[in-house]
Amino acid sequence: MCYVKLTLTFLQQINLYSGYVVGLIMPNGDINWNCPCLGGMAAGPCGYQFRSAFSCFHRSDADPKGSDCYDEFRQMQECMSKYPTLYGTDKEDEDREDEFAQLEKADALEKQDTETISRSKESAS
Repeated sequence: MCYVKLTLTFLQQINLYSGYVVGLIMPNGDINWNCPCLGGMAAGPCGYQFRSAFSCFHRSDADPKGSDCYDEFRQMQECMSKYPTLYGTDKEDEDREDEFAQLEKADALEKQDTETISRSKESAS
């Protein structure tokens, strides 16, 4: 007997019976925990907390959506803070935000310089 292991990419995960592509939310409304879009979060060391928080958000009827899931997200955040090398840290997020703010500032200064040069050329004409 010959066995063939078949590995499907995300876009190839087709249910042959109904022809739909399996994504994050399945046609029956369940969450597809194997969806690559979750980046393995459902299976990591904080997988239980992630699944709990995500499920709560998915089922939430609160306004705004998910506002009734505070405890679940807090538990997930607490768990993730125990694994900074895997999930990153708030400091890394702050550093990225600082870099983005510096890029925005540089972009605004460049735009301002370009407008000043354009006005100078117009008044010189």
